[in-house]
Amino acid sequence: MHPALYSWRDHLHTTLVRVLAYLGGITVLSIGAAHIFQSPQAIIPIAPVDRPPWIEVERPFPAFALTIPEAAGAASHYTILHNRIGGGRKDILTLGDDDNVAPYLQVEIYRPGNETRHFANPAAEIAAAAAGLGPVQTAGKQTLDSKFGPLAIVPFETTKGTPRHCLGFVRAYDDPRLQISGWFCQGGSEFITQSMLACALDRLTLLAAGSEPKVGALFAEAELHRSFCGQRDPILAPTPKYQLLWQALTTRPEPSRIGR
Repeated sequence: MHPALYSWRDHLHTTLVRVLAYLGGITVLSIGAAHIFQSPQAIIPIAPVDRPPWIEVERPFPAFALTIPEAAGAASHYTILHNRIGGGRKDILTLGDDDNVAPYLQVEIYRPGNETRHFANPAAEIAAAAAGLGPVQTAGKQTLDSKFGPLAIVPFETTKGTPRHCLGFVRAYDDPRLQISGWFCQGGSEFITQSMLACALDRLTLLAAGSEPKVGALFAEAELHRSFCGQRDPILAPTPKYQLLWQALTTRPEPSRIGR
């Protein structure tokens, strides 16, 4: 048959097979070349976020109060820290400037959750809590009677910021699990005496126990042993001013009164 009589359809199958084979070969070569010449991508490790175990509560609802009339002009702060791991809670009350020769008092009420089983010994507890002050212990552990029972007392000097003399204190309870700790500092040549510390803690009271009735019972029992800063008669002297309690305020002139 004359070649002109052949239909183009007779060559379609052969041409299509060749085109597909050609395209397939190019694809295989492209993949192989990309695999050979592709530069390995660097693997960037993702560092875990270092979240602190204690988180500050933005709008704290005070559960305790520390009322010292002699320090009415001093700065005061109330902070609540919540442990995100174990559920513990720390109520921290501060009165005064943390870097000044004037008196500075900090009281912490710690109600632990599952983050700890045992409280540390008094010296270690105070050293860890007051690390920001650079405490240097000046004497051995002592004992002070207070309305909360016997307190472990550790005198120390600060080495960071303003040099001050301090009395650190700790008292831990097993039932309820609760720890009261902190320090009372004074700069210059003045020293915080044990009676001044006992008087200050005499003003620590409970506002709300929440769902912890044993905490309420503990503070109610403490009120029965309140010394009223050395004057035990609550009728004659409900909470007399202790002139040495806030040393910086005793040098201020007494304000004038209307009618004098």
